[in-house]
Formats: sequence, C-alpha cells, structure tokens
Amino acid sequence: MQPRAAHHVGPNAILQTVEAVQALAGQGALTRVCRAAAMPGLVGNLPHAMVPAQDALRLHQAVARTLPGPLAGQVARDAGRRTGDYILAHRIPAPARVLLRLMPGRLAGPVLLKAIGHHAWTFAGDAEVTCIRRPELELVVRDNPLALPGCPWHRAVLERLFQRLVDPGVRVEHTACCAIDGSECRFVFHAASVPYRGG
Repeated sequence: MQPRAAHHVGPNAILQTVEAVQALAGQGALTRVCRAAAMPGLVGNLPHAMVPAQDALRLHQAVARTLPGPLAGQVARDAGRRTGDYILAHRIPAPARVLLRLMPGRLAGPVLLKAIGHHAWTFAGDAEVTCIRRPELELVVRDNPLALPGCPWHRAVLERLFQRLVDPGVRVEHTACCAIDGSECRFVFHAASVPYRGG
C-alpha cells in the first residue's frame, strides 16, 4: 500500500532509522540503503520537521529490501526503540511520566494508549486511528501510511513506550496488517501479568 500524498509523519521515522542503520550495519550499508530509497543525499540533509510519509516508507522499504532479513528486522526494531526513547525524552512531560509509572498498569495502560491515539499523526499521518479498550487494549490504524509486513518499527515504538511507562513485560501483538492482507493495522497490548481491561 502506498500512502496518500497528504500524509505527513514525524521526522523520527527517518532520523532514527538512519541512526539504527549506521549503528547496526555501518556507513556503507547506510549509503546503499539511501540510494535504494532514491534519497542519496539524505544523510547530509536530515529532516527536522514533518516529512511526507512516502519518503519515510521508501526508507523503511529500502532497509527491508537492501539488508539481509535478520539484520533488516534488527534495524527496524532498533529504530522503533530509538523513536520511543525520543518520545519519552522530548514529547512526554516529566510529571506525566512519573504519574504513569506510579499508577497501576491496568489504569496507566488505557491512559497512555489514549495519549498515543491523540498524537498518532507522528506515525500515522492523517490516517484514521482508533483506541479500543475491551477486552484488551488495542490500537487500530486504518490505511497505515508506514505499513510493512509485520510492522516491526511500529511494534517496537509502542512496546518501548509501554515497557518504560506501564509494565516492563508488555508485549505488542500485530494481528492485522495493511501491508499483507487488509486495510488496517491492529496492535494488541498484552501485559506480563494482569491483562488490560477497559473501565
């Protein structure tokens, strides 16, 4: 699926992918990935504002296409974790981080999911995003502009946020994917102990 031209997403979809490729695969691999994405001058002209989703998707696709499968997966997950770390450090106020960590997971999870839904433009552009609270927490992105099979980058971003703020054992399951067989991506959150339930 190709994103609509109107879609713009946060620059970290590109910035943290560049960082992850360089850290895990090296400068030569980064050069090859950028060329494969038709973005040969990217490293010298990194974005600092919203970017067309098509550009970010091309870069993510180039990682998957250019690097060996296991390494491509590692890069996608590392880029997602780096994006999550950036959000934690720069987009979630310190008092909110403290409050979420003090709350029981069954309460903190729905609060964090709602906040993610309100700021979903950073990874979903103007796609339709729905937060579901029953029977378990679930994030649904219709026509996900950055969908790749399995969406490893998205899963890593979401897991990082939940593991740092709600429960270190949270696992995100990707049960439907725009890039494989549908019109929506579905991310289901599983706690390590007590399942999340809507209130």
